[in-house]
Amino acid sequence: MNRRDSLKFIGLSVSTGALSVSSVVLLDACKTPTDTKMADDKSSTEPGRQDYEVAREQHLQTERYFTDHELATITILADIIIPRDEHSGSASDAKVTAFIEFIVKDEPEHALPMRGGLRWLDVKCLNMFGNEFKSCTPQQQEVIISKIAYPMLPAGDMLPGIAFFNKMRELTAIGFYTSKIGIEDLGYKGNSPGKWEGVPADVLKLYGLEGV
Repeated sequence: MNRRDSLKFIGLSVSTGALSVSSVVLLDACKTPTDTKMADDKSSTEPGRQDYEVAREQHLQTERYFTDHELATITILADIIIPRDEHSGSASDAKVTAFIEFIVKDEPEHALPMRGGLRWLDVKCLNMFGNEFKSCTPQQQEVIISKIAYPMLPAGDMLPGIAFFNKMRELTAIGFYTSKIGIEDLGYKGNSPGKWEGVPADVLKLYGLEGV
């Protein structure tokens, strides 16, 4: 299972900053499907992945969905959600923008909500501040984000923005915490070989095997 697959199987509670993973679902997701039919029996050029998966990903990488303006806005939003601190890099350092660009091509159901949300944000900022979001000051950006970042607050005409920001926050968290930077930030080490240093001295003494 690669980073893009994690979008389907990782459960996030980002409004509280918690990342929860269902181990059962993840284990099921990592199983090789038995009903996948291959054109031939050749092994993949990438371990753990089929050739058609590699070819599809390479094709998607050649396509472009977001405009430069949209990508710049996504980068700003991602870094507001996960900024750089003394422990780790920011979302953009983890290449979250590229991750989101890939996801909306790989899973098109995310494409229209993301584009519509970005446009909603620009229009709202134009009405409030006379500038598109990315051209607003950091203080102005904070004002608009504070109105859409808390789903439990009264929303009114901010409901579309809240729905968009929830999706943006979810994709940002997934992209970050499945990156090298994010995994290191979590302190996840994974499986590692142990170091055998022999039978402990107290155990040898217990069985009268000192010096053996």
